[in-house]
Amino acid sequence: MTAFDTHKPPEIDLIEDCVHCGFCLPTCPTYVLWNEEMDSPRGRIVLMHEGLQADSTLSDTMVGHFDNCLGCMACVTACPSGVRYDLLIEDTRQQVERNHPRTPRERLLRRVLFATFPHPSRLRATVPVLVFARRCGLTARAQRWRLLDRWPTLRTLSELAPPVTLRDGVRRLPTTTRAVGEKRGTVGFLQGCVQRAYFGDVNAATVAVLAAEGFEVHAPRAPRCCGALGLHAGQEEDSLPLAKATIEAFEQFDHVVVNAAGCGSAIKDYGHLLRDDPQWSERAAALAARARDVHELLAEHAPRATRHPVEMTVAYHDACHLAHAQNVRAQPRQLLRTIPGLTLVEPAEWELCCGSAGIYNLTRPGPAAELGARKADNLLATGADAIAAANPGCTLQIAAHLQRKGRPLALFHPMQLLAQSIAGAEAAPGMRGAAARTGRRLRTLVPWR
Repeated sequence: MTAFDTHKPPEIDLIEDCVHCGFCLPTCPTYVLWNEEMDSPRGRIVLMHEGLQADSTLSDTMVGHFDNCLGCMACVTACPSGVRYDLLIEDTRQQVERNHPRTPRERLLRRVLFATFPHPSRLRATVPVLVFARRCGLTARAQRWRLLDRWPTLRTLSELAPPVTLRDGVRRLPTTTRAVGEKRGTVGFLQGCVQRAYFGDVNAATVAVLAAEGFEVHAPRAPRCCGALGLHAGQEEDSLPLAKATIEAFEQFDHVVVNAAGCGSAIKDYGHLLRDDPQWSERAAALAARARDVHELLAEHAPRATRHPVEMTVAYHDACHLAHAQNVRAQPRQLLRTIPGLTLVEPAEWELCCGSAGIYNLTRPGPAAELGARKADNLLATGADAIAAANPGCTLQIAAHLQRKGRPLALFHPMQLLAQSIAGAEAAPGMRGAAARTGRRLRTLVPWR
């Protein structure tokens, strides 16, 4: 008997790749916060090895250290030995969810989160409530009176509430958008769940930029979610059907294009997720190989659409699942630098997570808040007018902590800034519709909070 069952335990060969050199320590958010060895990547790898030993048990202490991990993968970037901690923590979290009894509170919280966030239609149903609460000042009043201090998760939820409009609840992308000019290729665009419900402008801008650069874009409404949220939290049973539905929906296209960092990293991991399934393993690996973050795809081709000036100083925030899990760092910067008038500045500690990390800021609100405040300070220190971030969770987390500090800044996805630049003062031929609307909105947009 061991702490782990026989279904995809963390692989001993991957565990033994770690030489315990310590290069991961200064990049690990929880080690930086607490200086605790078992809350570092190499410490957790030791616990994984212990869990494979005979007569080991999956204790509350061991699970606590695994749960403390944000899954940011900064250690993967820092590791000189190429240790695949990302694969190890993914398999370990599945073991935890199958074999460790959660408390009633933990079970209830996870049940509510996974019954809501991966379902765009349910998220859209919350839009009128969010609009009403904001317009009536209910959320601000509750925070000002400290009514939620006794319930950190509820306080975090109230602070993370996006400033949506009623129009966001009914917005729909066209299923097909033709390329402007000569067609470079046909791509499938993943609409996502949170992105689709709360960040419709980002999706519209992404499709508009892709079309302007010569891609025919297909945006099927199904699947509702790629499974990223569950996959990164160890919910294999929830993730597998969504992963298979995503494969079926997008394997006919040249690429599946993603504009949310967490979704992109999940799809690129499908080969590992489905490695033991003889019916799906090859299809999963094939789609993973054709998955592209939108910045990756656009950076592979010379710009075609004319850029117009956007006079703004922008601090670029590296989303962990883009920079570390997908190794996409240079491409967003490269694209932003094609915009005339835009000045790009870099915050300190780019490699440290903002504390969002999927559902982490709701299951571990304390450390998530420390990291959020630290990230906000580093971004504000750049003196930027606005912040660019390519993941919805990061955007919500950073906006909440800027608001806490009383210094809100506008937050944009890089695709919104590109769409604004391409649209210009007036929409260029072929750029009417989504890009023109995005351009008009950006020109009048106030800070998120």
